Amino acid sequence: MTKLLEDRIVVVTGGSRGIGRAIALACARHGADIVVNYWTNPLLPAQADHEIDALVDAIRATGRDALAVPGDVAQPDTASALVAAAVERFGRIDVLASNAGICPFHGFLDLPPELLQRTMEVNLHGAFYMTQAVARQMAAQGHGGAIVATSSISALVGGGMQTHYTPTKAGVHALMQSCAVALAPHRIRCNSVLPGTIRTEINDDDLAAPGKTEYFERRIPLGRLGEPDDVADCVVFLASDMARYVNGAALLVDGGMYVNLQ
Repeated sequence: MTKLLEDRIVVVTGGSRGIGRAIALACARHGADIVVNYWTNPLLPAQADHEIDALVDAIRATGRDALAVPGDVAQPDTASALVAAAVERFGRIDVLASNAGICPFHGFLDLPPELLQRTMEVNLHGAFYMTQAVARQMAAQGHGGAIVATSSISALVGGGMQTHYTPTKAGVHALMQSCAVALAPHRIRCNSVLPGTIRTEINDDDLAAPGKTEYFERRIPLGRLGEPDDVADCVVFLASDMARYVNGAALLVDGGMYVNLQ
């Protein structure tokens, strides 16, 4: 297999599970050393530790190195601490996969302000803080880089139980477009992936509703839900030199769901 990220240093946020985990492993398989940010749920600390330990072991099994750094991306200091840890260990950062996000489904009319605030802080503010901190490091290094953010098909379409979530993903998409312009003089490319319905823990409860999975499968022209690796492989491409002239793009990874009006 041609390794598209040979000897690159890749930072992945929200990397302990789901799409983030798949991104970390895909980048490692393509020759990168990985710095993984993860957040420990105070209600399930042992589970978080187990997940991140298992991921680090899996990355090292590919022959690459891994560093796990805990932190809540909603806090600005997390970004600077993550960058400092990455540079101390590996000397530089070549790629950021800004992936951390939450999607707590909730109705609109009784949506609590604190849930709106938390979703905004993690999904949008966190992406901003992390992108800014990594971009500063990349600019100082002087040899460019690539930033790929995980937005969502929800940036383009509405969801009755996601009125607090869809604006954040539209914001992430817009953030990457603006950063593509702002950071181009530093040779830092910024793009986003927009996953459709992907089998991860974030939507397990939603897909457990009777008939929900079958409904989505009917809506998706390719006839199946997405898997985390479907998204991760696209992130590898956008981070690699194969996408050297791709800047400000938003790549739908949804099996054709968005364009299917029938």
